Amino acid sequence: MFLDEAIIEVKAGDGGNGIVAFRREKYVPRGGPAGGSGGRGGDVILVADEGVNTLYAFRFTKRYEAGRGGHGGGKNQRGKDGRDLRVTVPVGTVVRDAETGEVVADLVAHGQEVVVARGGRGGRGNATFKSPTQQAPRFAEKGEPGQERRLELELKLIADVGIVGLPNAGKSTLLARISAARPRIADYPFTTLVPNLGVAEIGDQVLVFADIPGLIEGASDGAGLGDRFLRHIERTRLLVHIIDGSVQDPLDDYRTINDELAAFSSRLAELPQVVAVNKLDLPGARERWPEVEAELRAAGVIDVVGMSGVTGEGVGDLLRLTLQRFSELPPLEPEVAELPVLRPLEDDPDAFQIEQVGEGEYRVSGVRVERAAAMTDWGNEDAIARFQRILRAIGITSALHEAGVQEGDTVTIGAYELTWYD
Repeated sequence: MFLDEAIIEVKAGDGGNGIVAFRREKYVPRGGPAGGSGGRGGDVILVADEGVNTLYAFRFTKRYEAGRGGHGGGKNQRGKDGRDLRVTVPVGTVVRDAETGEVVADLVAHGQEVVVARGGRGGRGNATFKSPTQQAPRFAEKGEPGQERRLELELKLIADVGIVGLPNAGKSTLLARISAARPRIADYPFTTLVPNLGVAEIGDQVLVFADIPGLIEGASDGAGLGDRFLRHIERTRLLVHIIDGSVQDPLDDYRTINDELAAFSSRLAELPQVVAVNKLDLPGARERWPEVEAELRAAGVIDVVGMSGVTGEGVGDLLRLTLQRFSELPPLEPEVAELPVLRPLEDDPDAFQIEQVGEGEYRVSGVRVERAAAMTDWGNEDAIARFQRILRAIGITSALHEAGVQEGDTVTIGAYELTWYD
């Protein structure tokens, strides 16, 4: 089953906790701190694979979680890093943040990958905090939570040539004749309910064709099936426009499709076209072919071919003209670039914001302070004292005083709701 849209949830692995431990060895009195740090959480990575051609697998599995990092051990033993989770998607998949709509990645090449959720850092063990003024620290950090995101996946097929036309114009018949593709074919509209790809060999050259179903008047606004499938020809470089030569007004059908292409995307409207008037095996279409050709050329269409997808008449001419026009197009610049990671980055990690959200209620946000809150062991007084030192060092304590915080007020930092005491 073909599926070109999906929504998934991804959760990177949490970092492992650091531990509090001290050396306990014979003949080593007053052994120093020896608590190891936790391992890093695993990342969730999307990988483009040309062997996958649909998002159907995401219909059943909606949530993907990477491995969490192992906890630290005594004798300064570091926890094991969590296992990364690699999820394969089809080449041509566009990844968006479901909350903001921002495009995270456009995976257009086999093997291209993007980290969509970064694993949390491992918490530091107490050995890390040893200093000349703190010889025996009795606190450690918890692991940083891994990132969690909701993503929209959208598949746009990658083909050289897009085949467009009204339903029953003969698109699927043409694709079946020029390639090994076997789309469903019948004499009624909307036989094709999914896009089909076919590889055509033209001499020693190869072109990939995409049959795009469901285009009718109003398709760009959701009529028929067009709004679901027009996206699949956005990556093509040339269009083969099939017209049913047996209808009352073939030129009107030609204009209808072009109007819908222009309404959907200005780029589609500018793509070069080879126009094929189909069904010349029917007597009416055969008789009117010279007139239809003349009307199309008068309308500015340069590349016009008469053909029959059923008998094969004119199909060779169509393929040769298509290859010629495709060869004349300038090469596409590769779009494979360094892809972003879904991570809130700031120029200054110490930057923060304070917002009064109600009477006696404040919210503090910022990269460093939220991470520190998430990694603090709130059951350990020494760890809490360290967190308070971080607040003073960043400037949050004084900023809260300036904002009017009083003892007993509620201060929310990340997922933690704290009661303020000086």
